[in-house]
Amino acid sequence: MDRGEDDLELYAVFAARLKQAHARVRALDLPEPAAATLTRRLLVITAAAKHDLAHAARRLDRLMQELDEAGPDVTKRP
Repeated sequence: MDRGEDDLELYAVFAARLKQAHARVRALDLPEPAAATLTRRLLVITAAAKHDLAHAARRLDRLMQELDEAGPDVTKRP
């Protein structure tokens, strides 16, 4: 596999995880402001991936961890 194929595979994995995160946020029963906050964070992560995939992946990891740990108050950031 050459470097280009490796990069495409990394982007595909990231895209699948990002899609999963969007679905997870949509499934939450949140008031509009809280849902909008999470959606904006996902959009920022998406934009970051265009410039630095590793950084975007770390941000996505952090967001998913926050969702796991926060329970009902998912918009409260540490």
